[in-house]
Amino acid sequence: MADERNLTDRGIDHSVEGKMDHAKGHIKDAIGGLTGDSSLQAEGKGDQLKGKVKDTIGKVERKLDEPNRP
Repeated sequence: MADERNLTDRGIDHSVEGKMDHAKGHIKDAIGGLTGDSSLQAEGKGDQLKGKVKDTIGKVERKLDEPNRP
């Protein structure tokens, strides 16, 4: 079943998920740096990047939906 919600709603969801992933990644990166765990630090950097991508996708979705708003 296709997602029935409009792009703005999906965009908001993607942005929220992205911001949460970015924050989680920042925490992992910091903990990895403090403990010397390079694997955790790398995972954190990956999560931060994934979060930025999701947030950007959300912004694009909201922008694409602007002309369709009543």
